[in-house]
Order: sequence, then C-alpha cells, then structure tokens
Amino acid sequence: MKKLLFIFAIAAFAVSALSAQDGEKGLKDATRNFNTYKLDPSNNKSKLTEARTAIDIAANDAVTAALLKTWQLRGDIYNEIATQKINATQLAAQGLPTGDMSALDAIEHPGIEAAKSFTKALEMAVKKFEIKDALNGMKALQNNLQNLGIMQYEKQDFKSAFHSFAACLDMHELLAKNKEESMFSDPAKYEDQLFYVGLAGASANMSAESKPYFLKLYEMKAQKPAIYEALYSIEAAQTSPEAAYKYLDEGRKLFPDEVSLLFAEINHYLRIGKLDELIGKLEAAIKVEPNNVSLYTTMGSVYDNLYQKEFAAGNKDKAEGYAAKALDYFNQALAKDEKNFDALYSIGALYYNKAASMTAELNKLADDYSKAGIEKYKAKQKEVLGQFDLALPYFQRCEKSNPNDQNTLIALKEIYAKKDELDLSNEFKARLEKVNAGEKNASSYFKN
Repeated sequence: MKKLLFIFAIAAFAVSALSAQDGEKGLKDATRNFNTYKLDPSNNKSKLTEARTAIDIAANDAVTAALLKTWQLRGDIYNEIATQKINATQLAAQGLPTGDMSALDAIEHPGIEAAKSFTKALEMAVKKFEIKDALNGMKALQNNLQNLGIMQYEKQDFKSAFHSFAACLDMHELLAKNKEESMFSDPAKYEDQLFYVGLAGASANMSAESKPYFLKLYEMKAQKPAIYEALYSIEAAQTSPEAAYKYLDEGRKLFPDEVSLLFAEINHYLRIGKLDELIGKLEAAIKVEPNNVSLYTTMGSVYDNLYQKEFAAGNKDKAEGYAAKALDYFNQALAKDEKNFDALYSIGALYYNKAASMTAELNKLADDYSKAGIEKYKAKQKEVLGQFDLALPYFQRCEKSNPNDQNTLIALKEIYAKKDELDLSNEFKARLEKVNAGEKNASSYFKN
C-alpha cells in the first residue's frame, strides 16, 4: 500500500512539474516572440500572435500566473494587438494596405483582456517600479479602449462598445486613485465618458448595466437632458411608468425647451392612459413643432378615445364634442400630408365606430314591429349607413396606399356587407384571407 501511495506521489509531482514547465516555457516564448515582433512590427505580425498564444499558457498555469511579470507582459501584448487592429481599420478606411490581419482579427476584445491584465498586475505590484509599469500600461491602453469603443459603436456593436468604454473608465479610476493623469482627469471629459458608457449600454438593451452610469450623472447634476429620459425608460421597465415619472418630471422642469423630454412625457401619458393630462402636453408640442403631422394624429386619437369613453358612459353631447375635435385634428394632419395613412385610417375608424355604436340602438329597435317602431328602425338604419358612407372613402384611400393592411380590409369587407354590396364584400374577404395566409395582394383594388 505504501509503495502504491509513493507511486501516486511521484505521478502527482511529475504532473505538477510538467505544468510548471509549460507555464515557464509559455512565459519565455511570449517574451522572446514579443521582443522579436517589436524589432519589425510590420513584418513580424505572426510573432505577435505567437506571443499571445504563449502568454495565455503562462496566465493559465498556477505557477506562472502567480508572477506579476506574466500579467504585465500579457497586458502589453494584448494592448499591442488592440493597437494593430485599430491601425488596420484606419488604414483600410483610407484605402491603404493593411497586410495579413486574419490571425489578429480572430482575437476578440484585446482591449478588455489588456485591461484585466494590467489590473491584475497592479493588484500584485509591491515595488514602486512595478506599480509605475502597471499604471503606464493603463495610460497607454486608454486611447486604444476609447478608439475600439468608438469603432464598435459606429458598427452598432453596442454591447462591445459598452464594455470598451466602461473598461476605459475603469482604467481612469485606478489611475486617479494612484494620483496619475488620465484621459478623463478633466471633469467635463469624465462626465462625457460616463454618458458614453450609459448610452452604449442603453443602445445594447443593457438596462441594468447602464443604469449606474446614468444615476451617477444624475447625482452629479450633469446638464444632459438625455440622462432623465434614459433613467425614466430604465425605471419604467424595471418597476413602473408611474414610479419612473419622477425623472421625466424633474427633467422637464430643468430643461423645459427640450423637445425629446416633451415627447417622452407625451408617450408616458399615452402609456398610462391619462388622456386629459396629455392634451396640454400635445398642445405644447404642437407649438414647438407645428409641422409634425404625428402630433396632430396623436391629438386626434386622444380626443377619439375620450369620445368613446364618454359615449360608453351615456354622455352623448360631451362625446360628440370630443368626436368633433378628433375629426378636426385628423383633418389638420391631412392638410399637412394628404396621404398620411394614420390620419386617413383614423377618420375612417371614427365614422366606422360611430356606426358600430349606433348598431346597438338599431338592434333594440328591430324588436318593435309597430308602424312607429318600423319608422324609427328605418331612420336609425339610414343614420348608421350614413356613417358607413362617410367612413368608406377614407378606407378606400387607405387601401390604395397599402393593399395589405388587415384592419383596412376588414373595415371594407364589413362596410360593403352592411350596404348589401356582397360582391365587393367578398372581394375584400378574399384579399383579407390572402394576407392572413401570409401572402400579399399584388396591387390595390382602388386605382383612382
């Protein structure tokens, strides 16, 4: 038994020794290849790739991972890879040759890896020159991280941009803590960087990750209206629009002329269905942007909703007043854009819904077979059909604009059925079935 244990001990020692040899070899190879690369960077790109492979072996070995020089060298190597990738992108943008970049391009996020390595080196540093080397590496890395973030943002790789901008900010924090200069030593530049990190995160739908950066700007009272809109959006998704409104309310008070915050507030009131409060906001927005057609269609929709609410409550006079206002705003929208689909459809829907609401009254009259009852039924039926006739030309214009809009096809099918024009009703039924089956109507039915 003792002999067996002794054999196991020898085997374990051999494995440990082999691992240590791999790490030490990796560190030596990384040093040699990186030094060779630096002698002629243009022609020795393969040595940079080899140095990266070797240093990762050293970083993953227990023995050499405990050495500060492993992490300092790893930071230098990955930072140089980032430099080469940035240079190649800039040369390519100018139509200049870049050389073979395939191996380096395959290395993802070199700036982030460099940041991790320099941070690890700083944590392990004891002597002044060790601390200085790690901090100098961070200084050199900052420009690369920022440029990578900009390139990634422009490519709409917002997640990568967020991580690059955030890592650049992390380097600043460590430099500042050690009383060293940084790209963001100027408070205005620091504030801008916080905003860029938050913006990239928000664009990548990384609400939880971007929120702390916006909150920091909020606490700093940074003069950026977008901060309040961003915090509202994040908080509304995480908790509720009502809880998030405090950010919009504060932002509107601080920046009363900021149109983006005004529109965010309009969308907030639409979202929670507070229509009465919304009217004043829309009126203010129309004064700021009198040619914005969507504001008129939105205002028309608000009054349309108020009309339906009052009609359902039996307040017919009040309802009709709202209906008239809705129609007025939809017509104002058409005056600015005669082909505006939303306005055309909304007017058609307003008349259609009026007819539909009257149909309930018509059905009640159908049970009265007296002469007076029949007369009332005919009068109401004429009134209902009159509303459908008013709606029809607007839906026809909608169909000309978009022959595959389902709601338009449903309305046309139903209106023609009510008018006993069954051939046309069946025509639009067939067109609707085609759309529902995932196909397209090649052209509109109404040509003129």
